Amino acid sequence: MQRRTLNDTFNISQIVYGLWRLTDDSNTSVEHVTAKINTCLDQGITTIDQADIYGDYGCEAVFGEALKANPGLRDKIEIVTKCDIVAPIGRYSDARVKYYDTSRDHITQSVEHSLRAMHTDRIDLLLIHRPDPLMDHGETGATLDALVASGKVRHVGVSNFRPWDWTLLQSAMTSKLCTNQIELSLHAHDAFTNGDIAFHQQHNTALMAWSPLAGGSLMQSGHPVNATLNRIASEQGVDPSSVAIAWLLAHPVGIVPVLGTNSLQRIAKLDEALRVEMDRVTWYELYTAALGWEVA
Repeated sequence: MQRRTLNDTFNISQIVYGLWRLTDDSNTSVEHVTAKINTCLDQGITTIDQADIYGDYGCEAVFGEALKANPGLRDKIEIVTKCDIVAPIGRYSDARVKYYDTSRDHITQSVEHSLRAMHTDRIDLLLIHRPDPLMDHGETGATLDALVASGKVRHVGVSNFRPWDWTLLQSAMTSKLCTNQIELSLHAHDAFTNGDIAFHQQHNTALMAWSPLAGGSLMQSGHPVNATLNRIASEQGVDPSSVAIAWLLAHPVGIVPVLGTNSLQRIAKLDEALRVEMDRVTWYELYTAALGWEVA
């Protein structure tokens, strides 16, 4: 599997395994979680995506137990995690309302909690999870720089940021933001024309795509792209989901899909998308189906 370069010293696997559904699995044993990670490693998928809020603030700890039980596993993977969402669940159950917190204290405390929960001494990539309308970009930027300088966080980026949010935060930092994780799929495709992808392509920034299968809705018979996905998949002898992922991988900006499933059988096929032939006409055929009309 190829690697995606995020900066001069850091690269991640071309496909990322996401753990947002980890605690939805009826089996969260150390053995089962370890099997998921090893199944990814067998394909060259080394990057694992987390967030402090996943699993009602519980996924990091479940994952951490697997790392604790397998000391050699940590050095084989890159850990991505996120912070700044405070929701009235889990350890924030007393919060009066869901909100974002990009203050120095909150980011620092979140990182310390993530390190303890995952039994690790560093986070390879920390993302600010959502744009915070109340963000003091000077304070947030300085906090991220300090975390990088400390070695507790190796690299930093953002999630769900628009170009102006990115530019504002970057203006207050010496460290370079190295990625933006946004919603991208054949269902959520506005970023291809609203300037988001163009901005990152101009700045040579790889993008991570969350919900690249639109929560599975692309696989449902009523979705506009489903019939086209099924036909192309049948022609190439692959799963329709692999075609949908290949559609994202084909874009020159360097999209890194974040895929989450609790099925070991499906995890074992995550790299199938790399075998899909996705030429320009096929790409536009899928895009036309997604739009519901042909391009002008």
